Amino acid sequence: NSKLRHVEKDVLIPQIMRDRAKELCSDKVQAFTKCCQETGVLMVVKCRQENTALKDCLVGYYSDPTFYEECKAEYLKQREEYRATGIKKKRQKFTPNV
Repeated sequence: NSKLRHVEKDVLIPQIMRDRAKELCSDKVQAFTKCCQETGVLMVVKCRQENTALKDCLVGYYSDPTFYEECKAEYLKQREEYRATGIKKKRQKFTPNV
């Protein structure tokens, strides 16, 4: 049964999307984090470029229907395994094919 409840569509699948997008945008996450650590209180002004690059990367994934379907398939697979075994698996880090 692949019918999705409201919480699955609006919370659980978007959480997988956020996690995977952060992993896929990790270079931009690291650049923004490094900038913030180096600048301190002026980060709002000084790290604008890194912040914009990070947001653009994340939003690109969030708005990609193919990416949503991949994350939905991953969620459904996890749900199916949980229903079959009763054991909740920790989500593994996503490693993009390089």
